[in-house]
Amino acid sequence: MSDIERESMEYDVVIVGAGPAGLSAAIRLKQLDADLSVVVLEKGSEVGAHILSGAVLDPSGLNRLMPDWKEKGAPLNVPVKHDNFLLLGEAGKLRIPNWPMPPLMNNHGNYIVSMGNVCRWMAEQAEALGVEIFPGMSASALVYDGDRVKGVVAGEFGKESDGSMGPNYEPGMELHGKYVFIAEGVRGSLAKQLIAKYALSKDKCPQKFGLGMKEIWEIDPDKHREGTVTHTMGWPLGGNAGGGSFIYHFENNQVLIGFVVHLNYSNPHLYPYMEFQRFKHHPVVAELLKGGKRVAYGARAISEGGYQSVPKVTFPGGVLLGCSAGLVNVPRIKGNHNAMHSGIEAAEAAYAALQAGREGDELTAYEDTLRNGVIGKDLKKVRNVKPLWSKLGLFPSLALGGLDMWTNTLGFSVFGTMKHGKNDAKATGEAAKFKPIDYPRPDGKLSFDRLTNVAFSFTNHEESQPAHLKLTDPTIPITVNVPIYDEPAQRYCPAGVYEVVEKDGKKEFVINFQNCVHCKTCDVKDPSENITWTTPQGGDGPNYPNM
Repeated sequence: MSDIERESMEYDVVIVGAGPAGLSAAIRLKQLDADLSVVVLEKGSEVGAHILSGAVLDPSGLNRLMPDWKEKGAPLNVPVKHDNFLLLGEAGKLRIPNWPMPPLMNNHGNYIVSMGNVCRWMAEQAEALGVEIFPGMSASALVYDGDRVKGVVAGEFGKESDGSMGPNYEPGMELHGKYVFIAEGVRGSLAKQLIAKYALSKDKCPQKFGLGMKEIWEIDPDKHREGTVTHTMGWPLGGNAGGGSFIYHFENNQVLIGFVVHLNYSNPHLYPYMEFQRFKHHPVVAELLKGGKRVAYGARAISEGGYQSVPKVTFPGGVLLGCSAGLVNVPRIKGNHNAMHSGIEAAEAAYAALQAGREGDELTAYEDTLRNGVIGKDLKKVRNVKPLWSKLGLFPSLALGGLDMWTNTLGFSVFGTMKHGKNDAKATGEAAKFKPIDYPRPDGKLSFDRLTNVAFSFTNHEESQPAHLKLTDPTIPITVNVPIYDEPAQRYCPAGVYEVVEKDGKKEFVINFQNCVHCKTCDVKDPSENITWTTPQGGDGPNYPNM
């Protein structure tokens, strides 16, 4: 890349990613100083196109950023009215009462939202303040000046499938900033490089992940209960994996239905997508969806390591924001509020540095505020829930995790700070040690095959470009993963990207990168850690309408 000549543009702050973290940072910077030059780069075709979240939004970050958000027309239209927790068996359910739960688990005061639409609205607010936002611009590489991050390369188009420059090749531009904010979301390609280069995870627990899959359904108006939030655990996962579901009654007779599978499961035969499809056949869910229609589908990884796994969030010249830093509160299934808080805090640290005439250094004030302020306090209270679940399973962790959240509310923990074990890739066991799982065929009414559902993510990739899913060693899928793990990429990918096919009597590993919904699960779960997710050319990928 160094031999390609590119034009450059100079800014005070360059922000990669137009999610809640990046947009909050951009808005706060311009609130502090209208004369600051701020640019936001977004790889999706428009702001919101790559945003997928449950989502029940805790408005604390938005209250802090724009206290008058209601007057400004923010799309927070559905306050939570009812909060249900269910433990499912194969045919029945047990409701877990709300009263024994710690206060932090209460959803009243929160809103059921489309985070894609919230981000679209936030982008309008940012542009009104003078922020430059460039959608369809993938930040594909970092630019260094000595040891500091100086900027990013964005807008490179027209490479051929072999990586060579095609006839319409555009080299893109270098966007330089006095500070660079990385807000790519979970397992972003630039954040992954920075964490490795600057050893940001040294002395931290490995990051843990879940795979979240979501469908939007239009249901019978008689069954719709706007503002009702339901979370379930138990069936169909049982002891095979941690995880659970969410069912949110949104506006316009829509239900947001999702399923999360923790990626530290050991049985390589597990098929997370089919667990989601099977879940919809539970009597409670099937009755709700009967007569309705699915209108959208998507998937993405979720950072679940929490407090113990948050890396150092500063490096020379920039910071990590939001899910790039892993700021999700796992038991609450919420990260958007912390993403907004992180954007605000990074903006305030950068503003103070710029006022002092600094640039390109480490914004240590941001690190301190993140760990000791509202984000750190939020994550510290729930830090043992995930490791308890991983070590003890569902039922013991329900009791002990609840106890720990209660004692943390009072200011102490009987468990201290528990550690996570190995990363999710290394948690995968050998196929011969587990029984294959027999999944029922999708019926086309409640449950659907992957490729049919991927069409409802409106995903598109220019097929002539190089595959953005890179194999460190192309021989490993067939020589290692097939014989040892029955190549789990065939199952853990929620978009059917990976196949093992027979060709001329030999097995061949096929990557259908055109199907990729950018969930990053392969980058997390491949047992050989052989797959690296990188950004395709700008604008490619899913086009989520209102996820």
